[in-house]
Amino acid sequence: MKTNDYVKYMTEEIIKYMNTPRKERKEHKQEKMDAKPPFSQRLFGVLPFGLSMLLKRHRHRQK
Repeated sequence: MKTNDYVKYMTEEIIKYMNTPRKERKEHKQEKMDAKPPFSQRLFGVLPFGLSMLLKRHRHRQK
């Protein structure tokens, strides 16, 4: 990609961002945040989730 094309693309994206209403931008940002998996899962994968399920099952059986 040439530098001129990159500058053109970036200016289009900035203009598009500035033309969207602030409320819509906040809603979009919140949707992105809600769609993210928990931090421990992003960092370590499914291992913490499996471990927590195992501990919950173990605790439930003790009662």
